[in-house]
Amino acid sequence: MGRLDGKVVFITGAGSGIARAASQIFTREGAKVVIAELRPELGQAAETLVREGGGEATFVETDVTKEDSVKNAIDTTLEVYGKLDVLYNSAGGSIVEDGKVTEVDMSVWNHTISLDLLGTFLCCRHGIPKLIENGGGSIINMSSVVALRGSFPIHVYTSAKGAILSFTQVLAGTYARNNIRANAICPGVIMTDRVKQRFGESLDIPAPNAQAAAINLKAQIEKYPFSVGEPEDIARIALFLASDESRMVNGVAIPGDGGLSAY
Repeated sequence: MGRLDGKVVFITGAGSGIARAASQIFTREGAKVVIAELRPELGQAAETLVREGGGEATFVETDVTKEDSVKNAIDTTLEVYGKLDVLYNSAGGSIVEDGKVTEVDMSVWNHTISLDLLGTFLCCRHGIPKLIENGGGSIINMSSVVALRGSFPIHVYTSAKGAILSFTQVLAGTYARNNIRANAICPGVIMTDRVKQRFGESLDIPAPNAQAAAINLKAQIEKYPFSVGEPEDIARIALFLASDESRMVNGVAIPGDGGLSAY
């Protein structure tokens, strides 16, 4: 018996990274997964991976920054699987142009806030009524270690991810009466394809296009031994929050950063 047997899970950004790993792990645990992804080639490939592993998944092209697109994706979930148990808002990310509030271009604000915060807001706006109809469920929002520390000079991304923590708390307080739990995960440095492209796969040499945002992963590991992880590390935290094992966990932010936020 799987930990998610019978559950229907909606995952944004599931064509790559942590969310793609979650779609595979969740389906191995018995869930049916909707892969909500903007890029069709990634979404279709992720769906194929799940099906080749014996799981069940449906790709729905989704732009989380557009309300009509989000509504369509949630409606499609109900049409295909008949219900919604878990809403996992994982789509998001930072861009290399991010920086200090006094220097960053406002286009970075518009892009990042739309993708990271508005996207989460819209999915909750249209997903929560379906969770209520189903008698409850779990919301998992993706924040970041940057929301827990003040030492990262990426002020726009930090603002968005910090807001997600407050948003998660207010969801937890508002919808507990509907048997809905809302929690956030705050990953550290996770070796997704996007991170490898930006920082380089080598622990020693950052990628040339990393510019001021480049980090030396070897130095990072030496200073914070557990702070660099794999997508599956975070996906397993999400698995716990999606399952009934976490029924007493509501309104919290779980760091998945190897202790980075504790230093």
